[in-house]
Amino acid sequence: MIMSLNQTVLEIRNRQRIKSKPYDEPAAFWFGKDNLRGEVVDVMTIIFQTSGCYWGKQGGCTMCGYVYDSSTGEPSDDDIIMQLDKALEQVERRKLEKFMVKIFTSGSFLHEREISPDLRKRILKKLADDDRIVAVLAETRPEFVTDEAAKECLSVMNGKPLEYAYGLETTNDRIRRESINKGFTFEKFKNAAEIAKRNGIFTKAYLMLKPPFLSEKEAMEDILKSIDDVAPYAETVSINLCNVQNGTFVEKLWENKEFRPPWLWSIVKILKEAKIKHPDLYLMSDPVGAGAKRGPRNCKICSRDVADMIREFSITQDVKTLENVDCDCKLLWEKELLLDDFTFGAPILD
Repeated sequence: MIMSLNQTVLEIRNRQRIKSKPYDEPAAFWFGKDNLRGEVVDVMTIIFQTSGCYWGKQGGCTMCGYVYDSSTGEPSDDDIIMQLDKALEQVERRKLEKFMVKIFTSGSFLHEREISPDLRKRILKKLADDDRIVAVLAETRPEFVTDEAAKECLSVMNGKPLEYAYGLETTNDRIRRESINKGFTFEKFKNAAEIAKRNGIFTKAYLMLKPPFLSEKEAMEDILKSIDDVAPYAETVSINLCNVQNGTFVEKLWENKEFRPPWLWSIVKILKEAKIKHPDLYLMSDPVGAGAKRGPRNCKICSRDVADMIREFSITQDVKTLENVDCDCKLLWEKELLLDDFTFGAPILD
């Protein structure tokens, strides 16, 4: 029997063991900086431990290991508020006077089975009432975006900016279906962005550089086209570089030497070209795991410096910063761009 991509992903998921964690502890949280539509601000990112992504439970995305951050049970609303409180306690220790909060659930903040409408309002009101918090971002799948939910969210925001973020990955429906197994269409994203816009909510689109079965060159071309396509609908575009997460379909390909994460030079070129073409669009990328075997990389000599250069651009939006590092391995990257279309997505180099 020929298994569908979703069945294959689900089979891999079902073999994983998820460690239980106290329900009142967030899956993770950390601090950083971001460019908030022209202003550099401190950021607290929190991943709530919820019941989990409904799409991931059915199989889900080929590269996503975040589904394993979900709870082994059903945290109560009070548990999740406690998760938020524990993260905010760290703000006190850092003595941040002004910061943005990014909310992730490894699923959808607007899915009522993960975050009830009442809890959603409690979370947003708590953040809106905190004078130090200047803006809030919440990630969701587009199918949960409605006028009703938007109005409910805004009703407790005290006029503070709210942003919805979506893991769109690509504007190419075929790639999203056959390489990523995302489970929604570009049209669904556009509809969600239009609902958000008419309610005064900002839109951030996450794109994915080099999902399975694409050559380096194909992946770059797809991202550049996706940026063009998404520019009318989003104020910010963040490009994730596909890495190899545990318990994923991508990991199985990587173990069989059928997948290599993207080169860092690829995202450097993408950011240069896209920023020049779309100067008013906020473009960013954080190369998670840069330089590691499972992460995006160049050579051992330059990977860390190039990753830092990319992060600096993401903060400053200054294309000139992308010229700060050079390396001989760029010639090897250019050669691979010429050749790996002929390998049908299988890597020439590990």
